[in-house]
Amino acid sequence: MAEPKVSVIIPTLVAGPRLEQCLRGLGAQTLTGFETIVVDNSGCGAAAALARDAGARLIENRANAGFGAAVNQGIAAAGGEFICTLNDDATPDPRWLEELTAACGADPAIGMGASQIRLAGEPEKLDSAGLAIYLDGSSKQRGRMRPAAAYTAAEEVLLPSACAALYRAAMLREIGSFDPDFFLYCEDTDLGLRARRAGWRCVYVPAAVVYHAYSASAGRASLQKMFHVERNRIYLIIKNFPFWVWPLTPLFTMYRYVVHLWGLATGRGLAWEFHQENEGWWRLVIIVLSANYQALVKLPAMLGKRRQAAKTARLSGWAFWRLLRRHSISARALALEQ
Repeated sequence: MAEPKVSVIIPTLVAGPRLEQCLRGLGAQTLTGFETIVVDNSGCGAAAALARDAGARLIENRANAGFGAAVNQGIAAAGGEFICTLNDDATPDPRWLEELTAACGADPAIGMGASQIRLAGEPEKLDSAGLAIYLDGSSKQRGRMRPAAAYTAAEEVLLPSACAALYRAAMLREIGSFDPDFFLYCEDTDLGLRARRAGWRCVYVPAAVVYHAYSASAGRASLQKMFHVERNRIYLIIKNFPFWVWPLTPLFTMYRYVVHLWGLATGRGLAWEFHQENEGWWRLVIIVLSANYQALVKLPAMLGKRRQAAKTARLSGWAFWRLLRRHSISARALALEQ
C-alpha cells in the first residue's frame, strides 16, 4: 500500500463530543487517501472508541504529554508528505485538506500553510488567518474577530496557527518538530520562526476553512494559559531572536505591560478579562515573576536549542529581524483587541 500523501494529527485531552465532531468533519473531506492519527493525552483511553469508529490510528499516553510532544508522536508515526495538525475542538470544512494541500504543494519552497480559522459560534468572524508577532516575542492570531470576508486573499504570512496548519514533512526533517518544553501554547510560533529563519515560506489559504471553539479547553484568560504564554514568549526570544535584539525586548515588554494596565484601568482587553475571571489583577504579577524565573532556569537548555537551530538558518539576523517587523503587530492590538 502506498504511503498517504497527507497525515492529519489530532492531539486530544478530553475527547468527547468535540473530538467526535472533528473526526466527522475529516470523514467528509473531498480529498481522500489521507491518514488520521489521534494522540490521546487523557491518560484513561478517552479517545479509543471515537478513533476506532473513525478508522483513525491511535497513540495513547499515560498522562498529558503536552500539545507539542503529542504532535511529535504523531509526526514520528506519520507517513505523509504533508503533516496537518488539527485541534480536537476544530471542525474542518469538507474542502479543507484539498485546498490546503493544493496551495502548499504548488511550490516546494512553501513549508507551511495557514488555514482560514473561523469562530465556531460566530462563523462570519475570524479566529485566525495565520499568526502575527509583537516584538517582545508575543504572538497573536492575525485578523481575530474581524469579518472573514475581509481575508479572502491568498498571501504570504509569517506562520500558521497549529490549530489547523500544514507542515511539509521535508521541512520538519530539516529543522525539527515542536519543542516539548513549551508544553502548551506558542510552540507553533517557535516552530514557524525556526522554519522562516531556515528560508521556508508560509502561505495563507483562505479557501481552507476550519471552525474553531476558541480556548474551549484552557479558557481564553485562564491562569494556566497566561503563565505558559508569558513564559514561552521568553523561550521564543532566547531560541530565535538575534542576540543584539535582546536588550530591546524588555522595552517592548514594559510598554506592553503599560498598555495592559491601561486596559485594567478602563475595563478593556485581556488583562481586564483575566481580572474578571480570576478575581485579582495581582495574580498577573505572580504569573510574570514565575514565568521569568522558569525561563531563567531553562536558559542553558534554550541556548543549546538555539545553537541547534542556527545550523539550519539561511537568513541573517538582520534579514530575520526585518521579516519579524514586516509581520509585527502593536502592543495595543495585542493587549486591548479581542
